[in-house]
Formats: sequence, structure tokens, C-alpha cells
Amino acid sequence: MIKKVEHIGIAVANAEHANEVFAKLLGHTHYKMENVESEGVATYFYDLNGTKIELLEATDSTSPIAKFIEKRKEGIHHLAFHVDDINEELDRLLELGFEKIGEIKKGADNKLICFLHPKTTSGVLVELCQEIDQ
Repeated sequence: MIKKVEHIGIAVANAEHANEVFAKLLGHTHYKMENVESEGVATYFYDLNGTKIELLEATDSTSPIAKFIEKRKEGIHHLAFHVDDINEELDRLLELGFEKIGEIKKGADNKLICFLHPKTTSGVLVELCQEIDQ
């Protein structure tokens, strides 16, 4: 079951500039930076009392973020929700008629992730996130 908003993903063309903007806006710098080579992206996380903002900069010109920026410019890329069991929640949502994009995989911030296609979520790219047990 969806528990809460985990983070809001924002595609940026220049992470250095975007981090300056968000540090001014939020009053603090990002707490974590992580490269996700499998997705061709560098991620920067800001925490706002438990809800995170994730800035996403393409590190590969063929990555989904590079394609998004080329097509739509910078801006909100996805809305991520925390789930306790990603397999169970994905099965539930697929039974309800939602469509997934790709398979469950390891993402940034120690999470298993999977995306729902925006054509089945009123135009919003939705990401499901489950904490990976350590």
C-alpha cells in the first residue's frame, strides 16, 4: 500500500546551477549526491521534514533524463511514493489497470524502484520506492 510521498524528482540540465538555486530556496544544501550509472543520472537529495526533493542530471546523452529535458525542458519529472512491499503493491496496481515501465530495479538512495506509465496515471510519471533492507 502507498504510505507517503517519498520524493519529488526534478530533471535539471545543470546540477551545479540547480543546486545553487535550491540551496537558496530551501536554506540548506543537499545532504546526498549519488550517481546511478544504470540510469545515466546523477542525483542530489534535499530533505524537507521527511519529504525529499531529488534533482536529476543526465550523465549520459541517451538516459531517460536527457531525453526528458530534450523533449520537455527542465522541471518536475516524477512523483515517488514509499511502499513497504514493492512487489505486492505493483501487483495490486497492475490488477487495477495501471501499466508499469520496465522492471523493479535498484535505484538511488538505497531503494528498489519501479515506474508506472503516465498514460495510466493522469499524465504523471509515478515511481514506487521500497527501502532495501541492510
